[in-house]
Amino acid sequence: MPQSYEIVSVEKAKPTPDAEGSDWYSYVISYEGADSITGYRQGSRTAVMTAIEEIVAQLNKRHLGQFSKPGRVHLVLTPKNKS
Repeated sequence: MPQSYEIVSVEKAKPTPDAEGSDWYSYVISYEGADSITGYRQGSRTAVMTAIEEIVAQLNKRHLGQFSKPGRVHLVLTPKNKS
């Protein structure tokens, strides 16, 4: 059974020099505790959490789609042309 992505942290962050506005948050999403995705999002904490939860749900759905349907592959060997 595949492991899922999960939100590790969401913290208030300073905007990057090229960013405009305020209310920036940094977030970390992890997979199996080793791999992580770090990002920044602007908005209220509620809006940012909603957006990150949606990202995690989409990642899990994509990941589950790869492993939920075991299937068969039908390979057909074609002979090589002997020139």
